[in-house]
Amino acid sequence: MAKIMRQMGIKTKEINCKRVIIEQEDGSIIIEPAQVVEIEMKGIRTYQISGEVKEKTKLREEDIQIVMEQTSCSRERAIKALEDAEGDIAEAILSLKNE
Repeated sequence: MAKIMRQMGIKTKEINCKRVIIEQEDGSIIIEPAQVVEIEMKGIRTYQISGEVKEKTKLREEDIQIVMEQTSCSRERAIKALEDAEGDIAEAILSLKNE
């Protein structure tokens, strides 16, 4: 297969990396561990990424404030609880109240 690809002018190269982060307006997609292959054909490079995908949503300031008000906790604890609950406000509040 590699020989046929070379004959067609397609070059592949494995990129040594541990993690790929794709930043979006409302959060990030984290691929870790990541396997990345660069594919070059007719001067155009594309990248194929595979691995375990985790999504991280961007926390909203008002969500942090709600958790702090409802649980009387610090900002850091509210952020940690929201991250652990993947942005679910109710779950974050319950987890802090059950501690």
